[in-house]
Amino acid sequence: MLRLLGILVTVLCAIGAAILTWPQFFHVERTWPIAQAVAFRGVVVLGFAALVLLMLLVMLVRPLRAFAASIALIALLAGAANAAIVYTRGVSGDALPAKADGSLRVMTWNTAGAATDPETIARTAVAMQADIVTLPETTIETGEQVAVTMRKLGHRMWAYNKRYTANEWDSGSTTVLISPALGDYAVVDSTSEGTTNTSTVPSVVAMPVDGTGPIIVAAHAVAPRQSYIASWTSDLRWIADQCAADDVILAGDFNATLDHMSALGVEGGNMGRCRDAAAQTGSGGIGTWPSGVPALLGAPIDHVMATDKWVPVGSVVLTSLDGSGSDHRPVVVQLDPAG
Repeated sequence: MLRLLGILVTVLCAIGAAILTWPQFFHVERTWPIAQAVAFRGVVVLGFAALVLLMLLVMLVRPLRAFAASIALIALLAGAANAAIVYTRGVSGDALPAKADGSLRVMTWNTAGAATDPETIARTAVAMQADIVTLPETTIETGEQVAVTMRKLGHRMWAYNKRYTANEWDSGSTTVLISPALGDYAVVDSTSEGTTNTSTVPSVVAMPVDGTGPIIVAAHAVAPRQSYIASWTSDLRWIADQCAADDVILAGDFNATLDHMSALGVEGGNMGRCRDAAAQTGSGGIGTWPSGVPALLGAPIDHVMATDKWVPVGSVVLTSLDGSGSDHRPVVVQLDPAG
């Protein structure tokens, strides 16, 4: 009886490890609570490592040796697989190449509203030579302060915003700053069929007025709390729909990792036709939230993506600003024109 129970527990552990490692295979990557667990692959690796150590101790008890060895092997394989996934997505990316003709620097930073000082945002954007800055949870008033400070520092930007009046918190507002060198832009409701925006917190779709240049989407999906799973899934589909044109740059707080984006990409993209720039340039495994934990233990939920009109040539996740007030880390990517 005990032997059968041990086999059953071992099989269940193997299934659980497989789900945490490859939830897409089981189509549960956007199901609570799997969605929350898989977002923190670094923590999952530590959990499996702890389980291996525990089973090694249990193996000292002779009657439990075979059972403990089986669980230890499962945990070892699952931990190694999760570590490999994080590593292949990138855990470095600490520098950007020099800008070339036509290069664009894109910065995204969920500022947590008033928690981040506008001057800090402005000085960071100027230091990174950003041409596009997407700022979820940032009001137009704050965005304009950032733009004014950037102008004083010799780096002009125009501020665009989308706000949900029903949401009184700063999370009800998203701002995007765009360099005048890219031309005039106008905010539109949406480019998808049947919906106008993300469900609970707003995104910004900025279109070039003369039709020349990239469509710029400052994205913000609602967090996948248990009561918001349906809205979160809908938001991710909406964001993916925005990346249907040839020339799109998509950046913001997706509240989702690459695992959650399974089946949302087309033509090799991660979200619609857009590909994640950080994963292509060596920093896609670095956690951007929360900023209060080590980067490799955090969730990489803030992204810069682009269609194949652009080639990512470098990316950084700025850990030096962890004490600035926001619970997110800024992500900066350099995109060069394809060809």
